[in-house]
Amino acid sequence: MSDLATMVNTGAAVLAVVVLIIRFKINPAVALVLGSAYLGLTAGLGTEKTVDTIATGFGDIMAEVGLLIAFGVLTGVMLQETGAIERLVRALIRVFGVNRMPYALSLTVATALQSIYLDVLLVISAPLARTAAAKMDKKGTARMATALAIGGECGIVLMVPGVGALALAGLLGVPLGKMLLFGLLLVIPTVTIAVAVMSFLFDRGWWNSERDEQPYPADQPAGDAQLHAGDRQPGAGDAELQDGDEQPTAGDGASGAAGKPAGSGGVAVAAPARTRPDTPLPLLMAPLITALLLIAVGAVLDVAEIHNPVIEFLATPVIALLIGLVGTSIVGRRSVGIDRIQRCLTTGFQESGQILVLTGVGGSLAATITATGVGDILGDYFTASTAAPLLMVWAIAAVLHIAVGSVTLSAITAAGILAPVAPALGIDPVLIALAAGAGSLFAVHVTSNTFWLLQSLMGQTTRGTLKTCSVGVSIASVVAIVLIMPLSLAL
Repeated sequence: MSDLATMVNTGAAVLAVVVLIIRFKINPAVALVLGSAYLGLTAGLGTEKTVDTIATGFGDIMAEVGLLIAFGVLTGVMLQETGAIERLVRALIRVFGVNRMPYALSLTVATALQSIYLDVLLVISAPLARTAAAKMDKKGTARMATALAIGGECGIVLMVPGVGALALAGLLGVPLGKMLLFGLLLVIPTVTIAVAVMSFLFDRGWWNSERDEQPYPADQPAGDAQLHAGDRQPGAGDAELQDGDEQPTAGDGASGAAGKPAGSGGVAVAAPARTRPDTPLPLLMAPLITALLLIAVGAVLDVAEIHNPVIEFLATPVIALLIGLVGTSIVGRRSVGIDRIQRCLTTGFQESGQILVLTGVGGSLAATITATGVGDILGDYFTASTAAPLLMVWAIAAVLHIAVGSVTLSAITAAGILAPVAPALGIDPVLIALAAGAGSLFAVHVTSNTFWLLQSLMGQTTRGTLKTCSVGVSIASVVAIVLIMPLSLAL
């Protein structure tokens, strides 16, 4: 088959996936498998090899990140059950004061809290963010809503253990410790600069309180009431946040965390629990922080070529996150009791299914694309410069996100398409992962449930949310790719 025909079939497969999700409201996981099957058959792989490639791609990515995603999700649901996140946000307000809260909250959400479902994190943090906003000198709602949007979305795809970051690392073969270190180096300045730019715009009159804000109907402390962003679905659980989407997405509650399968109607969110007063917040967070530190230490020692069998074992990402999971379980039992921890773990297993399947079929598409030889073809077309390919990765992810509305799905698909090009160009795969993550942040809009959650939970109009969420996260996307470009010169 000619190179042109292979490229046309690949483009048609990706376009078919988008059309199936958007026009025919097919679940993204199913659409990705159908796209993979179409590509394999039209590219001449044959029926048997096509099926084997799809299954092998799924299994390979699950071997890379399946346990990591599961451990991260389970740790997150336990932290939510113990009320650790609510207490952490309150502590930030006390330590940094309300006027510095946009920076403190956005950086915390983007780094330390990425094991938490984004939807749950928004539910817990939004009432406290509104409280801080009311105490700010000016434009409080705009600044706090922007902080939540930028911190949450950037952390998903740039920072381990964000679900998107784990998936990207697995697809591109990036060591998790390396992804953690480079993601941390990127996400901190990206979030800080983006929040500062948005604050500058708001201070220059870009926010109109009368047109961009609306009264929040039931302002009350987090954990004391059920918060809704849409209609109640009967039998959906204790509390339910509805997407507000008129079309299915991959759930960027799923993008940040768990979410429901596309088209399921929302994400069930339990009210945050109250911990026993004798459980210190540092103790609740210590296991997760320890796990991330172990992964980082392992990466540093690997770069320094220092070998210690014990440290290497403990710093292995699966073992490190397992330590975090077990530690959080022990502390959680002491805090809220065994029964509640067991119940929330059951919920965590249910919620992680969508993420695992979506990540796995993303691996299937990537494997099929690799098998067709697209990587060799694209490698011949790109120049030897690392600038253009990284911009291409960013642009592909951005276009996919605008079409599909899912940060995670667009990042995974873009990485799968471009992964075969990395060996031909000599680009470090971590740069492709970060560029795909950055591009997938561009233009978060009305197809994303994060958009509607922020609108309702922060008391904004649609016009206001387009400013805080769509523009704010898009600025972060552009800042991130600008910062990635110099890294390409050093690696």
